[in-house]
Amino acid sequence: MTKSILSTLKAVSRPEKNTTPEAKRRDKLINRLQIQLEMATAMVNFESYTCYKEKWQKNEETGQQEKVKVAKKVSPWFYAKGGKYYLEVRYANKPLELSKGNHAIEVGDKESLPTVIQTVIDATVNGELDKALASLSSNLPITKA
Repeated sequence: MTKSILSTLKAVSRPEKNTTPEAKRRDKLINRLQIQLEMATAMVNFESYTCYKEKWQKNEETGQQEKVKVAKKVSPWFYAKGGKYYLEVRYANKPLELSKGNHAIEVGDKESLPTVIQTVIDATVNGELDKALASLSSNLPITKA
């Protein structure tokens, strides 16, 4: 008697999705920060950076729908002012208030940008920005999906 192929796999019950609103906001911010990190790293290395998104498009020849990569415009959250670089952590196109009345991080020279952005990503993973994200999202208009 031969052993079935499926019996070689370990079957388990489906794990519950435990995504809280805080976790969703955190994931969204981390994804955006990753793009900023890639953009800053490219700038430091004097390379060009293009962000892509996938889009469904009809093929002219076959008439079939297919997924294509299209360049996406992404604005940097960092800028130079007075010889120093600054970083604004943004959510829903608004800068987060990192401490009372402070919306920007002083980076210094542009070579420090990737390190600072990675530090913000680590802080987001630890949940240090959850309070700022919650207060900003509570002020956003509710959209119906």
